[in-house]
Amino acid sequence: MTEVNIDVTKIMEALPHRYPFLLVDRVIDIADDEITAIKNVTINEEFFQGHFPQYPVMPGVLIMEALAQAAGVLELSKPENKGKLVFYAGMDNVKYKKQVVPGDQLILHAKFIKRRGPIAVVEAEAKIDGKLAAKGTLTFALGK
Repeated sequence: MTEVNIDVTKIMEALPHRYPFLLVDRVIDIADDEITAIKNVTINEEFFQGHFPQYPVMPGVLIMEALAQAAGVLELSKPENKGKLVFYAGMDNVKYKKQVVPGDQLILHAKFIKRRGPIAVVEAEAKIDGKLAAKGTLTFALGK
């Protein structure tokens, strides 16, 4: 992988997501089929207002969404995919190992392991301080 420093403005050139649903803050490593990105989790996230306000914890589905968005940055940054969208087609073997709370920095890693036409399968994991927070296999469909 190649160490890079892609900021949120470049991420928004690839992804159609915007606040409050953009869940990738920076890309730090990238290769043809692999990406590592960062999501800084703050108390200012809108979902904390209603997701256990007395005990703020990031919803697991949003951790998986952050991983999917990281994979989407990689796929949609490719010239042949410019202007397209990446849609979830499935999640398998998802496991949550550690709660994600305000102040955490999620390190998002996604690796494409299989492609067939517009369908791709990605192994993804999110870590905090080197400890696994969540992982799963994500399936995507590339569309217009």
